[in-house]
Amino acid sequence: MTANADLAALVPKLKGARVVCVGDVMLDRFVYGSAERISPEAPIPVLRIEREVAMLGGAGNVVRNIAGLGGVPEFVSVVGQDPAGREIMSLVGGIEGVEPHLLNERGRVTTIKTRFVAGHQQMLRADQETAAPINDSTAEDAARLVCQALKECSVVAISDYAKGVLVPRAVQTIIMAARKAKRVSIVDPKGRDYTRYKGATILTPNRRELADATGMPCDDDGQVERAAKKIIKTVECDYVLVTRGAEGMSLIPARGKVHHLPALAREVYDVSGAGDTVVATLATGIAAGLTPLEAARLASVAASVVVAKVGTAVAYGADLVRVLRHDDLATGENKLATLDQAQDQAERWRRQGLKVGFTNGCFDLLHPGHVSLIGQARAACDKLIVGLNADSSVKRLKGPARPVQTEAARAAVLASLGNVDLVAIFAEDTPIELIKAIRPDVLVKGADYTKDKVVGAAEVESWGGRVVLARLIEGQSTTNTLKKISR
Repeated sequence: MTANADLAALVPKLKGARVVCVGDVMLDRFVYGSAERISPEAPIPVLRIEREVAMLGGAGNVVRNIAGLGGVPEFVSVVGQDPAGREIMSLVGGIEGVEPHLLNERGRVTTIKTRFVAGHQQMLRADQETAAPINDSTAEDAARLVCQALKECSVVAISDYAKGVLVPRAVQTIIMAARKAKRVSIVDPKGRDYTRYKGATILTPNRRELADATGMPCDDDGQVERAAKKIIKTVECDYVLVTRGAEGMSLIPARGKVHHLPALAREVYDVSGAGDTVVATLATGIAAGLTPLEAARLASVAASVVVAKVGTAVAYGADLVRVLRHDDLATGENKLATLDQAQDQAERWRRQGLKVGFTNGCFDLLHPGHVSLIGQARAACDKLIVGLNADSSVKRLKGPARPVQTEAARAAVLASLGNVDLVAIFAEDTPIELIKAIRPDVLVKGADYTKDKVVGAAEVESWGGRVVLARLIEGQSTTNTLKKISR
């Protein structure tokens, strides 16, 4: 097999890998709109807000990525007793498989980073936070929870954003406990004094952080190696993985061969959270039994995925396989997406200024009526997502003899159509949850419906979208086709 095929074969091993993550969690808000005029009050643009998105940032984004890769994260962090803290708890609770241990600290302000975006351009970032260290009792509780999790988890990911959760004493307690239990500790460091991470297994600074921590230039391979070796000697760690942006990554071991891994990103829309993805993939890979080099190679692939997405994004296992196979998203099986992937892709298309459309159905025995509906739907938008009823859903709606074709077969046929950009299977009787997740700009349904009967119509119109009723082709239906076959 090729090197990429070898890596792709490792991705399924990530499923079920247990990682405990500890660090600073924050709420990332993205406020999107258009800026078409200058304020009469000051020489600044006026942002007409169209929509807002909230997601987990900091260590929370590490957890999202671990789960997205198929890992099982335990999450230890601290939030304030405020609305943002409650929203973080709700978002963490919504991640499938995560085991949350979120501590509340009275008087603490939960960190919020709000980014205001007009079109493709970020206009302003506003931060609300308390960077003061958590109190001693909270720090002891957090360290105790991590040490307990190490009984089941083979890797601890320490995500330091310098917001006060990772006080030095607690960090050392966690690292020493990991060493004693023969566990791997991976640190995403902050600040200039890395001695607080002494004894960690792997440190993952970016190039600027490495230069700041060592006072050494880090402009080329040789300089990065020398600076990393200094950190290894000072911190007594086993590896330093340096993220270098467009120049990729460098994995420098205490002993052995240095590896410089090229960047794979073909398009860059947003680098927010790319470092979190690297830490998450590295940790999940090692927890799954991969070598540090194999895990670092997968981390490089994952980084190429998230910088092409919007906001603090997630790299899913399927994304890694897609990149490693060099497949275009617009072809064949890679048009098939989970709800989370469809949500990410729709957001990415909108960030490019593209109008996202949605239609849905069972599409059992594809006929000219289906093709016409899909063609009309695609004509009303720039990118079309098709929601496909799962087999279980079709049986409930159409009876025990249906579907004639399995959901896999129906999805493959839809994905082969040039007018279809993405196919998402849903098991519910209606696609309302899928519609709410992808927030289409255009919702298309056949003219045998009236707008008030179209599932999701009110929701789509509530965020400024529109509903289109497509004309039908007389006499075309799967039921009629099956009647003809049975004669």
